[in-house]
Amino acid sequence: MAIAIRARHRNLKIAVFFLFAPTAVPAQSVQFLPEVDGYLKLNSMFRTHVEAKDDREGGDSTQFTVGPSFNLYLKPLVKLKTISTFDLDDSKPRAVVLEAGYRSLTAPGESLDNRFLASVTFHFPTKADFLLTDRNRADLDWKNGTFNWRYRNKLTLERTFAIASYHLIPYFAFEPFYESQYGKWSTTTEYAGCLLPVGKHVQFNPYYEHQNNTGSKHRNKPENFIGLAVYFFFSVENKGMLGH
Repeated sequence: MAIAIRARHRNLKIAVFFLFAPTAVPAQSVQFLPEVDGYLKLNSMFRTHVEAKDDREGGDSTQFTVGPSFNLYLKPLVKLKTISTFDLDDSKPRAVVLEAGYRSLTAPGESLDNRFLASVTFHFPTKADFLLTDRNRADLDWKNGTFNWRYRNKLTLERTFAIASYHLIPYFAFEPFYESQYGKWSTTTEYAGCLLPVGKHVQFNPYYEHQNNTGSKHRNKPENFIGLAVYFFFSVENKGMLGH
């Protein structure tokens, strides 16, 4: 019993460190980014996804982003399924996930930006039950008759920790952006947060985000954000719209 209590205390300290350590980073100004995402699993291979959020990705100005995506994936791997048991996102156990989607971006005083996106995501099980995710995404933008594109590669490392009967999932991520309009890698972004499952359908994602933006005329424009995303997961595979 004493060993189990000490183990729980150790896991609690580790989880708290992962969740709150980033807040010690000094910030010039901190902005809040809310987000809501809904996922509907259609069958074992297909899933739809609708995203709505305040978006400052890749050094963009303040804007609202909304739109649907479509996911395709194969059967889950046993090792990945074991690592991601308590994560409500049913794409985590899949070795490869394909996504195609559309986003409408609106900002005060700006014309509508139409974005088509495509991505391929790889999941790798690692030692000590860590999950490594590598997402490669392309954004294709049309605004005022002008076409621009960008490539972004997001690496995420996460692990599930148990606190008594509850499981939470701290993570760190790094994402550089290559912007065609600047012809260079113009932005790098670091994330630190924690996934908090609640029941079978809802998962919260509070996180800290730091950007270094060298696009346009900026030599280096650092920005800091506190975000809160809420994910809703449902499935039509089972009666009554039960979660996966």
